Amino acid sequence: MSSETPSPAVEKPNLWSRAYVEAQLRAAVLTPIQAMKLRYLPLLMVYFAYGATGLVGIAQGFWVKQSLTLSAVELAALGVWLSLPWTVKMVFGELVDTVPVLGSRRRGYVFIGGGLVALGLLLLAGAASGALRFMSPNALYVMAALTMVVGLVLQDVVADAMSTEVVPRVNPDGSPRDKAEIQRELGMVQILGRLALSFGIFATAGIAGWLASRVSYATVFVIGLIVPLISVAGALLVRLETPERRPIDWQILGGGLVFGAFVVAMGLGRFSGGQEIVFLVSMAVVILMLKRVVGSIDRNTQLTILFAALIIFLYRATPGVGPGWLWYNIDKLGFDEAFLGVLGQIGAAIALVAAWLLSDAITRQPVARVLLWLVIVGAVVSLPGLGLAWGVHEWTERMFGIGPRSIAIVDAATTSPLTQISMIPMLTLIAIHAPSGHRAIWFALMASLMNLALAAGELQSKYLNMLLPIERGSYANMPALYTSVWLIALLMPLAAILAFGRRVQ
Repeated sequence: MSSETPSPAVEKPNLWSRAYVEAQLRAAVLTPIQAMKLRYLPLLMVYFAYGATGLVGIAQGFWVKQSLTLSAVELAALGVWLSLPWTVKMVFGELVDTVPVLGSRRRGYVFIGGGLVALGLLLLAGAASGALRFMSPNALYVMAALTMVVGLVLQDVVADAMSTEVVPRVNPDGSPRDKAEIQRELGMVQILGRLALSFGIFATAGIAGWLASRVSYATVFVIGLIVPLISVAGALLVRLETPERRPIDWQILGGGLVFGAFVVAMGLGRFSGGQEIVFLVSMAVVILMLKRVVGSIDRNTQLTILFAALIIFLYRATPGVGPGWLWYNIDKLGFDEAFLGVLGQIGAAIALVAAWLLSDAITRQPVARVLLWLVIVGAVVSLPGLGLAWGVHEWTERMFGIGPRSIAIVDAATTSPLTQISMIPMLTLIAIHAPSGHRAIWFALMASLMNLALAAGELQSKYLNMLLPIERGSYANMPALYTSVWLIALLMPLAAILAFGRRVQ
């Protein structure tokens, strides 16, 4: 009669033990550092520079309020137009994939993008100082903003393409790498990209407020020229060209150029309902081009990406309060440039820590589950801002000595991490399924779809500001406006997650 030796029981880790917590924390802290490779540097410097554009943000906001005559509705409408270059990334993506500039299909485009950002900053400096008088300050501001956006979009397209190319698909001996290992590295590159962006925001947030309070706004814009130099320096340091080559897809490039011309014509023509028409046409163009590019991907994966994109689209399509919120902060709450810089620094620091510690774990979770928690948590942590809009700070200051600045610090600390974290699962999903030879156009199209969501949010902001107008010094509608934004941000993505979340597991 034979007997079997029982297998030893596997001891489960004590989730509440100090050793286990320290091990998990150490892994979360060290994983991004250990994952860093020199070949990632150019794309990470582009992302860092993008985040560092906040260096001029506070000066720009105060200058617009004090020196320009654009209303909150006009600025909200301008926000729609400024979001549209991000929706035509397919044009830039096809160019970056197929058309070399001085023999380069990566580095040359980084240089061009940096030059456009620098030109936009010089236009802002000229307008703020009065040195440029060939156009009104309002018109110069619009021109500068559009120029900078185009430069940032171009550099972002290159960085997105590189984020898939820096991950080798074969081992040094030519044998194919394990698929799970490739996907893991692709996800880690996306995490490092978000961290670089967060580092850029963190590095400049406090300085932005300090500069705006100490020197002229024109001087701040000139100092901002260091930002495009960062991305250009990254392109100079490391070789970043791709060996993948393919002919121009004229249906994509030609269609994209026609679409871009259509957007420009609608913008210059100032047609009634032009923004809405452009938005609808943009959606149709992006969806048709995506359908063409994803033909080689299996249907199950297509459906997974479709439902994930739909959920994230509605998550990102929520409106903002608009420029009136900054004016309210200045006029009613008494916030100056330096304090707004402090708020930005606190928010950036916490966002960076959250992205650092949570990103790796988030990539292991289904998109719908991550966004469900972000929606719920976002609604809760937005309550301090909602309280400021309703004037709760007057009661808390009277009863407990807690004024608007204390509440604003809590608001900045709790809401800032959510935006960066929400994009990590989708970016990883996109990177995993990027088709060879079409990586830039693939990322550009998916990013265009996500940026169309932001355009939808800007349109809603415009409508809300039209229904509940906010003007400089007149803030009676602020409580109703902020409440409307809060409710839409909670209910719209929540409905999408409940309806389609199971299809993305």
